[in-house]
Amino acid sequence: MSGFDRRVDPEVREVRRLEVINGALGRRRWSADAKARIVAESLGPGVVISEVARRHDLRPQQVFAWRHQAKQGRLALPADELSFVPVVAIGADARSAARSAVPTGIIEVALGGALVRVPPEVDGKLLAKVLRAVKSLA
Repeated sequence: MSGFDRRVDPEVREVRRLEVINGALGRRRWSADAKARIVAESLGPGVVISEVARRHDLRPQQVFAWRHQAKQGRLALPADELSFVPVVAIGADARSAARSAVPTGIIEVALGGALVRVPPEVDGKLLAKVLRAVKSLA
């Protein structure tokens, strides 16, 4: 006889819960885009994380872990989550000092205490990822 116990408990007369698991077995893989969409959905005002997790067949802990990754800059949120930053005009005397400090054609973006210098030849997609990461840290 194997190590499997074939005894039946005489006290149990009915099945109270039966769970059927179908589909692929094993660990599911989520793309970075799918994670980012779920995290962006969870960041809305008044959103309940447990409800977002249930809609996507996840545990709330998983959504919280992905939110933590986004805050650390390891998960880039969708581009529609970016917001505009104010442009500040400086006086003529400060402008001349700024020109000597920054090479021509460079754009400086101050976001959440960070300063990002953008050269003219930068790739737009790369810049969007960098700005999302900086914003998530702010």
